Amino acid sequence: MGKRTIPSALILLCLLSLLSDQGRKLQANAKEGAVDPPKVEDNIGAVPHGLQTDSDVVKRESDSISSRSLRNNAEKFEFQAEVSRLMDIIINSLYSNKDIFLRELISNASDALDKIRFLSLTDKEVLGEGDTSKLEIQIKLDKEKKMLSLRDRGIGMTKEDLIKNLGTIAKSGTSAFVEKMQSTGDLNLIGQFGVGFYSVYLVADYVEVISKHNDDKQYVWESKADGAFAISEDTWNEPLGRGTEIRLHLRDEAQEYLEESKLKELVKKYSEFINFPIYIWASKEVDVEVPADEDESSDEESSDSTSSEEGEDEADKSEDEDTEKKKTVKETTYEWERLNDVKAIWLRSPKDVTNEEYVKFYHSLTKDFSDEKPMAWSHFTAEGDVEFKAVLFVPPKAPHNLYQSYYNSNKSNLKLYVRRVFISDEFDELLPKFLSFLMGLVDSDTLPLNVSREMLQAHSSLKTIKKKLVRKALDMIRRIADEDPDEFSGKDEKDVEKSGDEDEKKGQYTKFWNEYGKSIKLGIIEDATNRNRLAKLLRFESTKSDGKLTSLDQYSSRMKSGQKDIFYITGMSKEQLEKSPFLERLKKKNYEVIFFTDPVDEYLMQYLMDYEGKQFQNVSKDGLKIGKDSKSRELKDSFKELTKWWKGTLKTEDVDEVKISNRLDNTPCVVVSSKFGWSANMERLMQAQTLTDASKQAYMRGKRILEINPRHPIIKELRERVVKDPEDEGVKQTAQLIYQTALMESGFILSDPKDFASRIYSS
Repeated sequence: MGKRTIPSALILLCLLSLLSDQGRKLQANAKEGAVDPPKVEDNIGAVPHGLQTDSDVVKRESDSISSRSLRNNAEKFEFQAEVSRLMDIIINSLYSNKDIFLRELISNASDALDKIRFLSLTDKEVLGEGDTSKLEIQIKLDKEKKMLSLRDRGIGMTKEDLIKNLGTIAKSGTSAFVEKMQSTGDLNLIGQFGVGFYSVYLVADYVEVISKHNDDKQYVWESKADGAFAISEDTWNEPLGRGTEIRLHLRDEAQEYLEESKLKELVKKYSEFINFPIYIWASKEVDVEVPADEDESSDEESSDSTSSEEGEDEADKSEDEDTEKKKTVKETTYEWERLNDVKAIWLRSPKDVTNEEYVKFYHSLTKDFSDEKPMAWSHFTAEGDVEFKAVLFVPPKAPHNLYQSYYNSNKSNLKLYVRRVFISDEFDELLPKFLSFLMGLVDSDTLPLNVSREMLQAHSSLKTIKKKLVRKALDMIRRIADEDPDEFSGKDEKDVEKSGDEDEKKGQYTKFWNEYGKSIKLGIIEDATNRNRLAKLLRFESTKSDGKLTSLDQYSSRMKSGQKDIFYITGMSKEQLEKSPFLERLKKKNYEVIFFTDPVDEYLMQYLMDYEGKQFQNVSKDGLKIGKDSKSRELKDSFKELTKWWKGTLKTEDVDEVKISNRLDNTPCVVVSSKFGWSANMERLMQAQTLTDASKQAYMRGKRILEINPRHPIIKELRERVVKDPEDEGVKQTAQLIYQTALMESGFILSDPKDFASRIYSS
């Protein structure tokens, strides 16, 4: 028995060892046959853990990333002194707004894509094949490693380019490339990395730049912004094919840039109109059906059954699988999501853009998603020394605070882009303040993409851009009037038909004037160069406009033969002015008088002195001429004694002169201002000012002139009484009372209302 037992035991041990060896081989084969998770580029959108890198990369990079130190085997370089100094300036002052680091990186990526696209025009092979040929920008984030990466498939950089472009400023591939391409006449292609690159150190304490140029190997540039950088051949990262990938290892205080929502917001704000698609590796929750867990207990019970029962259970289980209950759970997946889906319509020809596209673009640009369309738009390209493209819009409604902080606000509604990269909307030099209500953008290829607003403000090109923008803006506003059927007074019906859809454009300029008329008036005050062009856009009511708005051109067409002046009057309301005694004789002789009822009109008329050779005349001031009166000399002589006596009686009232009036018909007398002094309406406005200076008011108020109506019974009666007894106190009191009444009727404010009331009671 013992002899037989020993061989049996040996045989048993051998079998066990063979089984264990076979198990190890199967396990090893399973490991060798295992497939790594597919990379993003191999199967876009299908990888549930697209933010992870493979284990080999993690192992190779763990020491470098965790310690934030430069690789030991890398070639070390020192930054130029200018670069180190610039980085200090950027971090401490220019780049106080950290958000724009992403704008700068996307701009650089766009420039790199511009370069390779330009080269591909003559050599299609430079683009490569497959994913490498796709001209796009990709953004990924890794919350675990606190890393943000941005990749482009642009021209890429050689080792020499990395040293020059990221280590110095003076020697950049940008200027060399532009000089090389100047002979082609296309200057749109600009540098890959400029000053803006160094803004990455606002948010990162360690930066890697992985780049592959068609003419060189793939290299890694890395730096901690401590005065040094290192470059080494990349043998551990995934081959890029072509292009550049920038990895930012974010500071603790910059973790907000690891949020998808934050990155999407920044791209929408700064880089919405980049000419290449921008994608972000975005997470998305989807509903997935999985088996329910209610059969787990029954599975445990079935494991204790006999072999015969197991066979029956397996058969039953296979039948139940078909009718097994399912449940829906949320599962996170990742896919590329495009962020800049709005087409840059200003890069297209205006002939190729429909009205619907302009309206949609306006809503997207202004974030105004109401149903109202802009009143007008202008899409144009400026050529010459300064080249730029622009789209301007007139919003349907003025902002409620448009004039509340008119002279204190720097914000403009016009966005400045340089090569489709948003720079700022606070450049006063692009449009004057009176046109700040316009919405739109300017995209210049001439201006430098610079971080400093002050440097752009001092750029000579801005003056040229502003001049062309103002001219185009005024043409656009003028076009609203030209196409409005209500404005076609005295024109042929054929001209009206050419204006397009009458119903849609009818009354558009009246609507514009009600919203922005004050801006046109402010423009006349501020812009001497365009004063005449702006004057053509003025609208107002008059004694002959029948409650509608009229223009200076229409007024001129209705002027009487021999009329040299344009008559106007200022006041608080049209209803008040229509009853003014200053209009009596003018109405009787069929002269048209303009009503100015806006407070800014008083300032306006100090600057608008004439229009197309015709002078403006305020009918409430001295110097009004209405034809010739053959009896004026006789009347002046017959009332000479009264006018002289009355002036002496009013010596305490600061009356400069008493004379016969040529503007009155039914009123006994009025008080007018001297020609260059304030009108009664202007005096009222100035006295309402909070910080008014009384001494200056007395100087600007000027002298007052009492004009009497020699045909009025009261004036005739007063003359007779003065002839009888010039020293009669009753006559003097009456003369004083008549003057004060005329003063009030003429729009002036009584200096002593109590005295006036006492005279009324006494009379």
